[in-house]
Amino acid sequence: MRSAQLGGLTVARIGLGVMGMSAFYSGAGEDDAASIRTIHRALDLGVDHVDTAEAYGPFTNEELLGRALRGRRDAVVLATKFGFVSHTGRPEGALDSSPASVRAAVEGSLRRLGTDRIDLLYQHRVDPATPIEDTAGALAELVAQGKVRHIGLSEPGVETIRRAHAVHPVAAVQSEYSLWTRDPEAEVLPVLRELGIGLVPYSPLGHGFLTGTIRSESDYGPDDWRATNPRFTGENLRSNLVIADRVQAVAADVGATPAQVALAWLLSRGDDIAPIPGTRRIDRLEENLAAEDVTLAPEQVAALDTLAPPAGTRHDEAQMRLLGG
Repeated sequence: MRSAQLGGLTVARIGLGVMGMSAFYSGAGEDDAASIRTIHRALDLGVDHVDTAEAYGPFTNEELLGRALRGRRDAVVLATKFGFVSHTGRPEGALDSSPASVRAAVEGSLRRLGTDRIDLLYQHRVDPATPIEDTAGALAELVAQGKVRHIGLSEPGVETIRRAHAVHPVAAVQSEYSLWTRDPEAEVLPVLRELGIGLVPYSPLGHGFLTGTIRSESDYGPDDWRATNPRFTGENLRSNLVIADRVQAVAADVGATPAQVALAWLLSRGDDIAPIPGTRRIDRLEENLAAEDVTLAPEQVAALDTLAPPAGTRHDEAQMRLLGG
């Protein structure tokens, strides 16, 4: 597999997000053995960038990944995140990136993951109660101690990126980015390229929408977070089917699947972009990784570039307030 550059980190172009193995989607946590087999298959196929967070579960996703990586840890760029869980007594649901909480979070993540270092540690969301300089300073201390190799930010605004990077080099920013959500293109991506920071798109398949497998609200269970997401409900969902249909049309022309076309489009944006599609299934994993071999013609890229934005915000109101701080 070809590689991408995330600051000073070199990773395979396509990684693996393991969140959905434990949380938020229908069926999460029902078959950890199958999830571990999928992780092992990913490693066998050259995936070396695997992403989790303490908040997924919480904690159970890191534990799952730790079990999966026993005996194979050194082959992986291991990424996790802190900040949604307070370790200093802030109220439940409050963001906490205070230095004390960061240090406690890292100790817990190291224990659950069964490792002595985290290759890429992200602040999960910007904590408005803690100056980013304080958080970045705590992360710099952890780097000096060898507990963290590289630092990252998830869904930050451009000023936060600049301020953090001035304290300690930021290797990667993780943001939702796909044909379904192109928000980083306007401001964030240009700043990342100016500073030499990589972009890690999460949900590069639009939470499954771009695969064409979601046609109605009956295609996911009531325990699935999409059941209350503005883009996946009501008239918005019906309007957004046009996007899935357009991706499917390009896929038919290319002789690929819609998921492969969506990933190939992302890969065409630059070698500083390393998406982390998630799946619990080996067949879907293999399908996703084959996107590296899909070549889109200029007219096909142009057709995808001109897709209308989806109807509805990408998160509910409360989650939208946490973006871009």
